[in-house]
Amino acid sequence: MDPFLFLESLTLAETEWARVLLLRDYNTRIVLCGTMILGVASGVVGALMLLRKRALVADVASHAALPGIGAAYLIMEAIRPDSGRWLPGLLLGATVSASCGLLFAQGMRHIRRIKEDAALAITLSLFFGMGVVLLTWIQSLPTGHAAGLNEFIFGKAAALLASDITGIAIAAVIAVSVVALLRKEFCLLCFDAEYAHAGGWPVTGLDLLLTALVIVITVVGMQSVGLLLVVALMVLPPTAARFWTDRFDPLVWFSGGFGGAAAALGVLLSALVPKFAAGAVIVLSGTFLFALSFLFGSQRGLWWRYRAMSAAQRQIAIDDLLRACYEILEPQLGSIEELTEKPLTQAALLETHRWSPKRLRPLLHRAELADLLRRDSQGNWRLTADGRRAAIQAVRYHRLCELYLIHYADVPLLGADRTADAFEHSLRPEILEQLEAMLEAQSPRFSVPANPHAATETVARTPRPEAVS
Repeated sequence: MDPFLFLESLTLAETEWARVLLLRDYNTRIVLCGTMILGVASGVVGALMLLRKRALVADVASHAALPGIGAAYLIMEAIRPDSGRWLPGLLLGATVSASCGLLFAQGMRHIRRIKEDAALAITLSLFFGMGVVLLTWIQSLPTGHAAGLNEFIFGKAAALLASDITGIAIAAVIAVSVVALLRKEFCLLCFDAEYAHAGGWPVTGLDLLLTALVIVITVVGMQSVGLLLVVALMVLPPTAARFWTDRFDPLVWFSGGFGGAAAALGVLLSALVPKFAAGAVIVLSGTFLFALSFLFGSQRGLWWRYRAMSAAQRQIAIDDLLRACYEILEPQLGSIEELTEKPLTQAALLETHRWSPKRLRPLLHRAELADLLRRDSQGNWRLTADGRRAAIQAVRYHRLCELYLIHYADVPLLGADRTADAFEHSLRPEILEQLEAMLEAQSPRFSVPANPHAATETVARTPRPEAVS
């Protein structure tokens, strides 16, 4: 290949990237502005629908809008030929149809044997089928091929005009303003509708208002991403935001931010690769942001959950090791202080828990690094002062759980040890504190209860301690 032609192609590619990223094209700026405004508004409204557990409502509204578009076109063509593509009339038809679809689904939900998800699915299928029939009929008309109604199905963001952005901006400002003004009411509705209803709040009115916001965003979004994909702008951003926060306000604004970011990324990628439809790339960008949140979200991301689970497993293994050390030395102890003086052999540890040498070696190394165990000159292991305290705590918690299982859960003595192994690490700190209080009479605080397996008869005769009220 000619090096000069190669360098020239690189220069042209750099110029194209710079042109797109610096927003030198007027059309790119228009589309970017319109879709970002729509993305933010969709994310904000979609967060409320997700928390209200009605994310499918947006899907139903988008599909139910299709027959309204077809009917509006036919009505306008019947009134005055060549006026069927008047955009305000088409959007009005879509709004009316979407509203009728949601009211139809709401009415079906009141029938006792039809559940909400079934009612939504029936409405979606029915109205979308009606819309496809109307569009097929329109295509058979002499002016049907020029109607361009398929653009409402798949979207055509690249064809947005400045006048379209004005309408999108007005709708977005209204939607976001309503959410901001009724923040407290929507928060109560999303988290405890029954309490809101008992407190006299207009739950039905708030639900209708939220549904109206969904319809507005759906109808406005059909011009850019299409009615089949607009639902993704109301589902993906709030779902992604859910992996980053558990609080209402941050969730709503995170969702709006993700919606705007998905729109911006999709438009820029579509501008760089003109063969890709902007609406579809926007949705794929939202899916990419969702995948990143799913993996690395600070609240529920898989990576952080894996790290937390790994840390918990390591801590459980260390606790088991320290408990084994204590139980080996326990018969030789005259006092707790002697724990740091008695040597431990690796063979004794292997025999106690039947660990394999491959499993035990990294545990001992980790405990040594944490200054819980140290190795003496003879190659034996000894507990450090920190290790002694940790071993006492681990044994105490384990035996508290054993005593609780024996006395209160009627677990057989021989099975209490193994059951406590799985039981003790799943208890929250406040539950352990309650166990401490319940068993205070048997074992003074900050000491270790006697091993129930070493004194079977004593434990069997011990009466149940009374719970502290």
